[in-house]
Order: sequence, then structure tokens, then C-alpha cells
Amino acid sequence: MAAIRLGTPADLPACSGVYRRASLSNAGDRDNLLAHPEYLILGPEGLAEGRMYVAEEDGSVVGFATWAGEPGGTIELEDVFVDPDWRRRGIATALLGHVVDVLRARGVRYLEVTANPHAEGFYSAAGFTDCGVAETVFGPSPRKRLTID
Repeated sequence: MAAIRLGTPADLPACSGVYRRASLSNAGDRDNLLAHPEYLILGPEGLAEGRMYVAEEDGSVVGFATWAGEPGGTIELEDVFVDPDWRRRGIATALLGHVVDVLRARGVRYLEVTANPHAEGFYSAAGFTDCGVAETVFGPSPRKRLTID
């Protein structure tokens, strides 16, 4: 199983590669993303601010998850990406579980996400429930909420 750790700014190149490969692996999003390459650039903020956790396997970053917000407000799951070659091994579930554990320790009660419609099944299986619809640059996407016990 992949080791989960807090990411550092030095992880940006590896995470950027995972982000790009994972984003482009979805045929339903590929054309829109290639037409807007600015959406394929992973910003450094999550790593710089200590809000990104990475999954490592054999010394390589194979996935990451990022959250944003302040306890007392809405905490947003910004990203969960796993390299396509490492999918279906429980890495996304482990990353999400780690983020939830960190947020629970901070007293957070809810985690919300604007789910890519292609990933909605993952979020539903992880216990997220529908809480609305968000308008994104690529059209409407489901909003989902997880209650953190």
C-alpha cells in the first residue's frame, strides 16, 4: 500500500505530472482540457500551505489530495488525483481517509467537493451525499458533502 505523507514544495513537479496524466486519462474531459491548457497546470498553493497529502509507492508520487478552507467554515476537497497506472489499488480511498483524519483532528464536521461527474461514483462510495450543483467552466457538476464523525 502506498505511504501517505504531507507534501512539500519539492513535490510540485511529480504532483504536476500526476495531475496532467490523470486529467487527460478521462476521455470525457480530454478535449476541453486540451483546448484550455491553463487548466492542466497545478498551482503550488496546496503544497506551500501544507494542505496537500501525497501517496508514494517505491519512492515515486502516485497520487495526491488537497483541501482548502478554515475550520468553522466549509472545507473543500480541492483535488484527489491518482496516476492512471496506479488506479484501482485503494490509493484515492487512502488519500481521502487521511485528509478526513486530519480534518477530524481539527474539529471539522463536513467536507464538501465539486465532483467531476466521472468521479461521482467514487465520492458516493466514500460516503458523500448530494448537496447541490455547482456551475463550472465545463458545465454543471454535482456538489457532494461528507459528514465527518
